[in-house]
Amino acid sequence: MKRLLGCALLLVATTVSAETKTAVFAGGCFWCIEADFEKLPGVIAVESGYTGGTLRNPTYQQVSVGGTGHAEAVRVSYDAEQVSYAKLLDYFWRHIDPTVKDQQFCDVGSQYRSAVFYQNKAEQASALASKQALQSRFANIYTEIVAASTFYPAETYHQDYYRKNPLRYQYYRYRCGRDERVKAVWGTR
Repeated sequence: MKRLLGCALLLVATTVSAETKTAVFAGGCFWCIEADFEKLPGVIAVESGYTGGTLRNPTYQQVSVGGTGHAEAVRVSYDAEQVSYAKLLDYFWRHIDPTVKDQQFCDVGSQYRSAVFYQNKAEQASALASKQALQSRFANIYTEIVAASTFYPAETYHQDYYRKNPLRYQYYRYRCGRDERVKAVWGTR
C-alpha cells in the first residue's frame, strides 16, 4: 500500500512539474502542419483552427474562400522541459516554404499564409531572431511574425484529419506537392 501511494505521489509530482505551454503557427493547410508537429517529441497536442483575422467564430467555409483575414493555423501544446520554443520555431521553418507570399504549396490565398503568432515579448524576440537567421539563405522570407489574437478551433472533422482519413490526407499531401517542395527548399531533413 505504501509503495502504491509512493508511486501515485511520484506520478502526480511529475505531472505537476511539467511546464505546458502553447505556440501558434500558420503553415498552409492545417491538416499537414498539425500532422507534422504531432511527430515532434515534447509536443503534447496540436489543434487546428483559425487566427489572425477579425471575424468572430469563423467557419471553414468562411475562411477557405478568403476575406476574413484569418489563416488556417495550429495551436501547439508542448512540454517546455522537453522541447523549447526555439526548437518549435526551427521545426516549423523546415516544414513550410517561407519564400512565397500568401500561399503554401497548392493552397493559394492569405488564408494559407505562413506566420508565427507570438504571445509575449520573449516569443517575439525568438521568432524575429529565427527569421533573421534565415535571411542569409533566402532572398525573400514572407512568413509573418505577428502578435497572437484569438484562436478559434476548427470544426471537429478537421481535427486529426490525417488520422481519421489517412488515404484522403496522403493523397492531398502528395497532390499538393508539400513534401517535394519542402525537400527542394530545405534539402533532406
